[in-house]
Amino acid sequence: MNFASLLRDKAGAQPGRVALHSRESSWTWTDLDALVDRAAAGLLASGATKVAICLPNTIEFVVALLGTIRAGLIAVPVNPAFTAREIEHVLADSGAELLIRDKAPDATPSAPFPEVDDDQVGVLLYTSGTEGAPKGAMLTHRALMANHRQLEQIEPPILSADDVLLLGIPLFHAYGLNTGLGSVLWYGATGVLEPQFDPLGTAGLIALHRITAVVGVPAMYLAWNAEPSAPELLKSLRLAVCGAAALDPQSAAEFTKRTGLTVHIGYGLTETAPVLTSTLASASVKPGSIGKAIPGVELKLVNEYGTPAEDEPGEGDDDPGQIVVRGENLFLGYWPDRRGGPAGEDGWWPTGDVAYADAEGDLFIVDRIGELIIVNGFNVYPAEVEQVLLSHPAVREAAALGAPHELTGHTVHAFVVPQGAVTQAELAEHCAANLARFKCPTRIEIVSELPHSATGKVRKTLLRDQP
Repeated sequence: MNFASLLRDKAGAQPGRVALHSRESSWTWTDLDALVDRAAAGLLASGATKVAICLPNTIEFVVALLGTIRAGLIAVPVNPAFTAREIEHVLADSGAELLIRDKAPDATPSAPFPEVDDDQVGVLLYTSGTEGAPKGAMLTHRALMANHRQLEQIEPPILSADDVLLLGIPLFHAYGLNTGLGSVLWYGATGVLEPQFDPLGTAGLIALHRITAVVGVPAMYLAWNAEPSAPELLKSLRLAVCGAAALDPQSAAEFTKRTGLTVHIGYGLTETAPVLTSTLASASVKPGSIGKAIPGVELKLVNEYGTPAEDEPGEGDDDPGQIVVRGENLFLGYWPDRRGGPAGEDGWWPTGDVAYADAEGDLFIVDRIGELIIVNGFNVYPAEVEQVLLSHPAVREAAALGAPHELTGHTVHAFVVPQGAVTQAELAEHCAANLARFKCPTRIEIVSELPHSATGKVRKTLLRDQP
């Protein structure tokens, strides 16, 4: 089972229903299936084995992706905002022989398409490259489909064929590709392609198509919180999900206050196709929590010595540990030699994220292991510093990272984007009232904006490069 076979099934079962809308047009399942057949035939004729797709959220991206998979080839989605240097790295590393920046090759099918094995690599998804050059995560068709089987076990059901999903997250990202487009294909729902998010325009699109579910990122909810007409335009929504980066609890609460919708938080990685945990799997949504492991995902917290931080999530004393997971949704490893993949016969894989579990087993992210700041031998988690800064009413965004210090080894350096009048001295006083002294930033810079990835994560490597 794969994206292309799901399409074929839905085209047979509900041929006249709309599969996709864009701002300009609509396509039924039969329309989409026919376009993908022609693309698959064209791609097979090209002789390529790996196809790079560098397009925004358009019908051309969907057809190229599904055509590549139907042809039994490997798709390599590429961020269209990449520079020439970045695109060249992906092409050279993946060995893609064809780059699609407009439309896929088109031909009339003249023979049956090849059988596609579930364990074949279907997609090479390149990580954001926050630590060095981007790496290609090898995701099989089995891994991509497994994540839907896992999510489907959550009760009550999350989605159905009657839902209309906003496809506003970039489709070159695991979250937009599988949780977004993949869900449309899995459930036979309707997707609405949105290549460029803007608070008012996208909210209007939601009202126009009576969209029922949003797979979103923090920047979207922050923007809707500031849009006066959002509550009226978002009335058709019944499900709001946020992932890819942390949404601060205050912003989530503000969205709920304005719309009546609870924002469900999910956590995952490109390498896990992508969902690992969700508040949809929890009894309730707790501020700051990423919820529980979804059905079919095994998760444990492991301390710095490689032993469990606690017997099971929820049975310990809030000791943080690295999230280590296993499940059918995990990648094989990084291209081309599977390095860095699930280890040994047990198949456990360390995520690099540190979390703790409360008494009910709900998880709370502490930080990335590589971003830990050690001040005079004491651990400082940037996320904690950022949460304190965000609790100040004049702060819209915050990022904390470590900087070398001749006396303490490292110190905390913070960047703040204000949403009102505030001084560095006021922010320092706010931190001193809410953080131990060694956790307080010794330098606070007030900036107009922070650099973000396509899915809203703050790119701290770019902040580190600043003088």
